[in-house]
Amino acid sequence: MRKRIGIISIFILLFSAFLVVWNHSYQEGLKEAYIPLDANRVTPIIPSESGVFQRSEYALDYAQMPIDENHQRSLSTYYNNRAYQGAPPSIPHPVKNEFSYGENTCLQCHQNGGFVQKFNAYAPVTPHPEMVNCRQCHVSQQTTILFKETDFVKLFPPSVGVNNALEGSPPIIPHQIQMRENCLACHAGPAAPKEIRVTHPERVNCRQCHVLNNNETEAIGIFIRNNDEE
Repeated sequence: MRKRIGIISIFILLFSAFLVVWNHSYQEGLKEAYIPLDANRVTPIIPSESGVFQRSEYALDYAQMPIDENHQRSLSTYYNNRAYQGAPPSIPHPVKNEFSYGENTCLQCHQNGGFVQKFNAYAPVTPHPEMVNCRQCHVSQQTTILFKETDFVKLFPPSVGVNNALEGSPPIIPHQIQMRENCLACHAGPAAPKEIRVTHPERVNCRQCHVLNNNETEAIGIFIRNNDEE
């Protein structure tokens, strides 16, 4: 009898240990992949890259989707909707309610895109649908609120087709990707600007070939070769 109880006790202990190890492994697997921030860097590295894969389930749909020539977006309209390169786009159409929020209104069109008959255009897909307070960053163009005039000068956006290290090599990413980790949201589908629409959306790991370009650099001085060395 004691031998049987001992065997059962050992089995219970082993099973409990298995549950503890499995639960720890499962919880660790739920954590997002991240790169620790380095305070000594001029341009901090974005802490998460998991957003690249958020729309990977639609990759084959994007690859097989025909191009609607009559309703294509261009980079000129893309940048005209921003105060500066990298700024959150403004809202170019009337909103249902001045105090409406994205989870109930904006995401109806901008979470997965699609053609909006009312505006005769494809709705751009947001790369961060989890941030539901859209009006915190995106302001309406059509408003009666008075804005004060400034001497703000709009900078030129990066050019397309000149940011390859070598001819034929994958272009670098000319912008910061914080809150824009989801590449396919802007670079695939009918709402993507035609100049930057990717030709291979089925290759969902974009960061494997396309690297981030940090434009901020530190001056290292002028290099002078010392010819006096023997």
